[in-house]
Amino acid sequence: MAQPILELRGMSKNFGMTEALKDFSLEIHPGEIHAVVGENGAGKSTMIKIMTGVYQPSSGEMIMHGERVDFHGTAEAQTRGVAAIYQEPMVFPDLDVAENIFLSHQGLGMFMNWRRTYEDARKLIARLGVALDEDRSANGLTLAEQQTVEIARALSLNVKVLIMDEPTSSLSAHEVEKLMAIARTLRAEGVAIIFISHRLEEVFEVADRVTVLRDGRLISTRLIGDVTADGLISEMVGRDASEFFARSGTQRRDEVALDVRDLTLDGVFSSISFDVKEGEVLCFAGLVGARRTDVALSIFGVAPADSGGIFVGSRKASIRSANDAMKLGIAYVSEDRRKLGLAMTMPVVANATLATLRKYMSKIGILNRSSEIETALKYRKRLNIRTPDVDREVGDLSGGNQQKVMLAKWLDADPRILIFDEPTRGIDVGAKAEVHSIIHDLAKSGVAIIVISSDLPEVLALADRIVVMREGRQMGIFDGETATQEAIIRLATGQSANEASA
Repeated sequence: MAQPILELRGMSKNFGMTEALKDFSLEIHPGEIHAVVGENGAGKSTMIKIMTGVYQPSSGEMIMHGERVDFHGTAEAQTRGVAAIYQEPMVFPDLDVAENIFLSHQGLGMFMNWRRTYEDARKLIARLGVALDEDRSANGLTLAEQQTVEIARALSLNVKVLIMDEPTSSLSAHEVEKLMAIARTLRAEGVAIIFISHRLEEVFEVADRVTVLRDGRLISTRLIGDVTADGLISEMVGRDASEFFARSGTQRRDEVALDVRDLTLDGVFSSISFDVKEGEVLCFAGLVGARRTDVALSIFGVAPADSGGIFVGSRKASIRSANDAMKLGIAYVSEDRRKLGLAMTMPVVANATLATLRKYMSKIGILNRSSEIETALKYRKRLNIRTPDVDREVGDLSGGNQQKVMLAKWLDADPRILIFDEPTRGIDVGAKAEVHSIIHDLAKSGVAIIVISSDLPEVLALADRIVVMREGRQMGIFDGETATQEAIIRLATGQSANEASA
């Protein structure tokens, strides 16, 4: 193998008494895709920030092209050929594609050679093998197209090491395939790629080597052909993979908690009918664009349906707002915890009581702070939220712990019907197992659970029944005990017109 282009040697990073990285070493070679995996909080983000000059290490050294380097900011790292793209791209919507690509270059402005800029942008995009007009406004670009712009920006800076941090978490399967093709193209050109993903199937598809991080320490670095998925999971969490995602027995009862009949929102979805019983986990499966979230938002009153009926218990409900839904005991855990689920700059305690703030207020409007803290501490223990202090900003927590805080917010409302939209997207395998356990426990207590998930193994592990949707239409309902991934995919892709019934 060629000489390493970038090395971390004995790297440590401390934040007060917390050791985010501990004597961590890593070698990155040109022309390879090197995956780095680990649970949230394992140290991956700290590693990235050291590589890109955001953080300075407490000890250790970084070697590039055989020489020690110390980056003091992302601009310096980019100048030396190290850049990163993230799951939420930094693209300016008021600029066009070419302007975004060359934004980091000196001289962008009135003295810029614009003809050459657009020509160079066109060449960079063509180099990636994608169809994207260089003069198109960035406003309205898909997430995948925004990532393409960021990769082209890195190439314009003569990138040598490209870090991809959870780049596929919000992409469709087709968009993921395109991104993988771009990664392979760059590898063939000699670019070193550090690929970070919670999706192990992608790691096995694209990586040459894989490094496991746990609690800030290097656990292993091996060729991808020398590892298995179960082996990686065991190393990531320090426990045997057989402990995760085992199917739980059904807890459903006879009483129907929610009955949806011919629900239709013109131009979005039509004739959706299902029920969910107390103690049941009903999962919605489908591809991107299936409109599953739209159905959930309609039930929760955010986008009320034009026709059809919603019955809570045996009574027909009029749900025209989220407040109406909450009064009926319906809660909705959004897939977008940053924009729709949590107030990131507020502390854990404030987020945990956000949906139920009125019950912590006195008649004259004074907040009962001690009662709020008591509630937050209760859910910290119940949900195993890893934070030393409930006054810590929720944005400082890992993705899995943020997800638990968002769940605490809705559990405090004591819901009868709880809708989870992509409950484990962007969280690590250990946190995912904990969320699954919480869902099972809630069902056992009699809560009716609806789960929207694009992760078919998750659907099969959780569901008593599975509703399959495609382009706003309900294609069929499977029994969770007998459903298979192949059968679900056939319905979700429209390959079979026959409906399966529970």
